[in-house]
Amino acid sequence: MSTRPAIVQRNNALVRESLPMPKLEERQVLVKVFNSSLNPTDVQSFDGDAFGDGAVLGCDFAGVVEEVGPSVTQLKVGDKIAALIWGGEIEGLGAYSTYCVADERIAFKIPSGLDYATANSGTSLLVWGGSSTVGAYTIQIAAMHGFNIVTTCSTRNFDVVKKHGAKHVFDYNDPDVVAKIAEAAPDLAYAFDCIGNSISSVMSARAMGDKKGGVICTVRPGKAFTEDVPSNVTVTDVLVFTAFLKPHTYKKIYHWPTHQEDHELSREMYSKIRGWIQEGKLTPQKPRDMGTLSVETLQRGMDLNRKGEVSNEKLCFQVSSM
Repeated sequence: MSTRPAIVQRNNALVRESLPMPKLEERQVLVKVFNSSLNPTDVQSFDGDAFGDGAVLGCDFAGVVEEVGPSVTQLKVGDKIAALIWGGEIEGLGAYSTYCVADERIAFKIPSGLDYATANSGTSLLVWGGSSTVGAYTIQIAAMHGFNIVTTCSTRNFDVVKKHGAKHVFDYNDPDVVAKIAEAAPDLAYAFDCIGNSISSVMSARAMGDKKGGVICTVRPGKAFTEDVPSNVTVTDVLVFTAFLKPHTYKKIYHWPTHQEDHELSREMYSKIRGWIQEGKLTPQKPRDMGTLSVETLQRGMDLNRKGEVSNEKLCFQVSSM
C-alpha cells in the first residue's frame, strides 16, 4: 500500500484525499488508526489557519502497530497503542488519517479490557474546568499525589469531578465563585486553567487573593488571554507537544524550544498510564461516538466544540472504516 485516505485542510475547508504513506524516523512506529478524537486545539488550528494547506489535523489516536522504525525497542508489530501527535505541524501527519506515526516514547499499550474508544501532600490546587478532558486527568493525577483539589465545572458534572478526586467543587457561572474558592482554600497559590480564555485565567488568579507568590498555568499562551491577570500572580503556560524532543512553532508567533525536562516527564507519565488504568486510578473520559471519520462528521464535531456543547466527554471517530 503506497497511499492512505486522510482528511486534509485545503483553502480553509476540509476535503478527503489520498496521501503517501508516512516514512518512519528514529523511535517511530507506523500505526493503523482505529479511532481518533477531537480536541479544542484542532478546532482552533483549523479556524486560525495555523498550519495552512496540506495540514492533517488530529492529535489523539489509537490503533495497532503495523511497522517499526529504526531503534524502536518498546513496541512491536501487533501492539495496540494510544499515542499523541501535533496534527498539522508536519504536513500530512495527523490523527485524521487511516495511518499515522507515533513516537514509541510518547505512546502506551492499551490495557486489556479497554476498547480503543474509551506536590506536597495537602497543597491546594485550583483546576479551572475540571470536567474538560485536561481537567479530568489533572484532577485524577493530582489526587494520586495528595493535593487538596478545588475545581470548577457546570453543576451537572459535580459528581463526576468529585469521583475523580476533587474535594471542593464550584459552579463557574456562580457570581460568587471567586469568593467561595478563596474561602475553601485560603492557602491557594497554584491554579491550572484548563479552559484558557481571559475570563478563566483572571478568575483563577483572583481566587488567590492579594498575597504574592501565586502561579497560574494556562493551556492557551498569549497575552490577550492573560493581560488582566493581577500582577501578584505569575503566568506560565503548558504545551503538551513539548513532550517531543524538538522545537515547535505555532502560527509563526509562538515558539517553544526543545525541552529535555518536559520530554523526560512525559516519558515517565506515558510509562505509567497503562498501570494507572488497570489499577483504577485513572478513568478515561466518556467517549461520544461520532461515527465514521469523514468531512461531514469532523465538521459536525468542530461545530459542537465551537458552540460549547462538549462537556465531560470526548468526541471520537471510527477511522479504520473510512
